[in-house]
Amino acid sequence: MIKRERYLKKIRESYDSELIKIIIGVRRSGKSVLMTQIIEELKAREINDDHIIYINFEDYDYSDYTKPKEFHKYVKGKIKDEKKYYLFFDEIQNVDEFEKVINSFRATLNVSIFITGSNSKVLSGELATYLTGRYISYKMMPFTFSEYLELQKSQRIEKRKEESFEEYLEWGGMPQIYNTPSIQERKMYLRDLYNTVILKDIVERNSIKDINTLNRVLQFMMENIGGVISANSITNFLKNDKIRISVDTILNYIEYITNSMIVSKAHRYNIRGKAVMTLLEKYYLVDIGLLQLKNTQVEKKVGGRLENIVYNELLARGYDVYIGKTDNGEIDFVVDNFGEKFYIQVADYLSSDDVIKREFGAYDGVKDNYPKYVLTMDKIDYSKDGIIHKNIIEWLLDFEN
Repeated sequence: MIKRERYLKKIRESYDSELIKIIIGVRRSGKSVLMTQIIEELKAREINDDHIIYINFEDYDYSDYTKPKEFHKYVKGKIKDEKKYYLFFDEIQNVDEFEKVINSFRATLNVSIFITGSNSKVLSGELATYLTGRYISYKMMPFTFSEYLELQKSQRIEKRKEESFEEYLEWGGMPQIYNTPSIQERKMYLRDLYNTVILKDIVERNSIKDINTLNRVLQFMMENIGGVISANSITNFLKNDKIRISVDTILNYIEYITNSMIVSKAHRYNIRGKAVMTLLEKYYLVDIGLLQLKNTQVEKKVGGRLENIVYNELLARGYDVYIGKTDNGEIDFVVDNFGEKFYIQVADYLSSDDVIKREFGAYDGVKDNYPKYVLTMDKIDYSKDGIIHKNIIEWLLDFEN
């Protein structure tokens, strides 16, 4: 187990804050481990065990407390004095009307509250109503490449960075995937993760009856990572298999899928007009390893995988990421770094003059002075005309950018 320092350093300053700390992320991305690491740090500060209350609502032992009154009564029964208590609630979305109970704890007790959720809707609806301005959220991602190298170091595995990246490019960064070298066991783990997300976070939560069509929609999105996807394009795809479904239903399925956080949506950004556009979005997998579940050649395209890895890295660094629209075409990513922007183009290799012209030419007409990057697997520096070319492995390990 490695320390998820990227997230801990963001949360530490709020350990004692009355703001509710909400950690969201796809299942098995490490949210429970992060909670354990926070608890360990609190104990190192000499916080007594009896002032730390932890409930995992995926654990059957706590199934009686998924009703609001029982949940409220159980926690209140653990509070014995006026000192600060630290409350940790894992997978809070399993509790009915949890928003009301959490708000009650915040308003009436001397507590610091930490909760996790595997559905992005944890941050919407009733929670937003009851806790407006009273919470801070953190999105947790699977291991980045730098974290994967840290894991290898902890396991005393010695490989060249390039060799490690090839494995990461193939298997992604789900924390438990590297507990075994067996390809079969890794695929079984990813299949189980996929099925759990489909069943618990999409089908059960949204009362979907046509699971086969839902799977086909998600498979289409996986086959087109980094490509423009619309409800109409999915509808036409399904028609070829004689599946009739309305555009509205497709839109609902896309929303359910993105809420489960197995796929992320990237909106388009009009660079000239400086406005976010809500049409023709792109979608990226939360972890590239899930492409192991497909049998077509689509997932073998390295360029799409690299683009997905860069997108996830940017999210892990806490940036807002958009697809750039220009008068001449498109830039892979427009990144908002807390008010400062930069641009990124991603390709596998600058293998010819035509490819160089295409990737660097994407910035033609972008007249501002924000940094512009081209990231590839090349080791030769092709930087020119103020556009910075970097090797993608080095960029992933460079925390200054």
